[in-house]
Amino acid sequence: MDAVRVALLREVLAGTGWLTATRRFAGALRGSVVAHGGGLLLVGTPEYEPWHLAAHLVDEAAWSGTPELAPTLVRHAALPSDPVQLAAGLGRIEAARRGETLLVVAPEPPAAALLERVGDARRAGVTVLALGTEGELAAMAHEALAVPADGELDLDTVQHLVSAAAGENAVPLPRGRRRLRDRLSRLADALTAPPRAPW
Repeated sequence: MDAVRVALLREVLAGTGWLTATRRFAGALRGSVVAHGGGLLLVGTPEYEPWHLAAHLVDEAAWSGTPELAPTLVRHAALPSDPVQLAAGLGRIEAARRGETLLVVAPEPPAAALLERVGDARRAGVTVLALGTEGELAAMAHEALAVPADGELDLDTVQHLVSAAAGENAVPLPRGRRRLRDRLSRLADALTAPPRAPW
């Protein structure tokens, strides 16, 4: 979802609690990774790996000048032969220490094995954030945002709102508004520009 669609979505959601909730959660995410600087680990469940959120956070990290937002995607089925950006397995959560942030995205309650790793990470001083499901995972998280399956928004849409807010709020609000406006302006210019002349 590009910046224009996020802006339109925000207009549609004005007056609901979702904008406040996603901005609060994004603020907790940004505050944790910037304040501690230890890195951001992003993990899903075996059935749901948050590839899309990882890509958006990498983009937001670059656009906002906040490299701490770029996550390490932790995969349940990572293999040593995978490319380096896909090779972090669940052992990376076990190795996490104070100063790091762990964002768990789970549309359904995660299995006991993942909950145990998350609990161990929290006891080791890792800041835990949970996005998606209610229940035990949300209870052990420092900050959680539940997305009910039968709610007005789906998990993918909420992830877009969170990632956009995390990047925008990386600077004081007036400047953040200018950055969004600048990004929208650059996007509009790129979409309406004539094609480049061939060589």
